[in-house]
Amino acid sequence: MFTGIIEETGEICEIKKETLSARIKVRCRKVLEGTNVGDSIAVNGICLTVTSLAKDGFTADVMAETMRRSSLSGLKVPGKVNLERAMAADGRFGGHIVSGHIDGTGQVQQVRQEENAVWYTIAANPQLLRYIVEKGSVALDGVSLTVAKVTKGEFQVSVIPHTRQETTLAGKGAGSIVNIECDVIGKYVEKLLSAPNAPQQESKISENFLMEHGFF
Repeated sequence: MFTGIIEETGEICEIKKETLSARIKVRCRKVLEGTNVGDSIAVNGICLTVTSLAKDGFTADVMAETMRRSSLSGLKVPGKVNLERAMAADGRFGGHIVSGHIDGTGQVQQVRQEENAVWYTIAANPQLLRYIVEKGSVALDGVSLTVAKVTKGEFQVSVIPHTRQETTLAGKGAGSIVNIECDVIGKYVEKLLSAPNAPQQESKISENFLMEHGFF
C-alpha cells in the first residue's frame, strides 16, 4: 500500500521492451534506502516489484497488462518518474489509500496558474469519472491529490508549488498522459452493493423509530 506522497523523482535510464511487456531500470537514491529485491516501489503510481538493485538504482519487470493500462508504454530514455516506497506500518499516512493498481489514463487538457497554485484539467472516460467525486481523492502518476471539480468529461485538481517541484507534474502540459488511480473505497462499495447474492436486510428505520429519537 502507498500514500501518494512522492519521495523523489527518478530517471528512466534503460528500457528493454518485449512484444507486450518490458523491463525498466530507474536511477534513484532515496527509495533505495532499506529496499530489498522483492520489495514494491510505485513508479508513476504503478506498483512494481524490484527485481535487482544497484548502488544507483533498481530494475523492475512490467507485465503486458500494466503496459496496456498505464502510460509506461510511452516512457522514453531519459525520462522522469515519481517514486514512492510501500508504506511502512509505523509511517505517517500523509495522503490517501493508494494501491498502485492503475485504473486507466487521462489526458491533460489545460494547465492554469492561479496565484500560488496551478490548476490541471484532466479528461477521462466515463468508466473512470464515475469513481471521481468532488473533494474526494485521486492519484495522478502516483501523486495524492484532492479533486476540486468534476464534469461529465473531465475533472480538475489544484496543485501547490511544493507538490509540483517535488514531482513530475511540473513537466505536464496540455496533451500529456497521466496514470489515474481512483479511490479504492468507492470501487469496493459499488462491487458489494451490486453483487447478485448480496444479503438483503430489512431496514429497522421506521416513522415510529424516528419519532422516538426526536426526528419529528
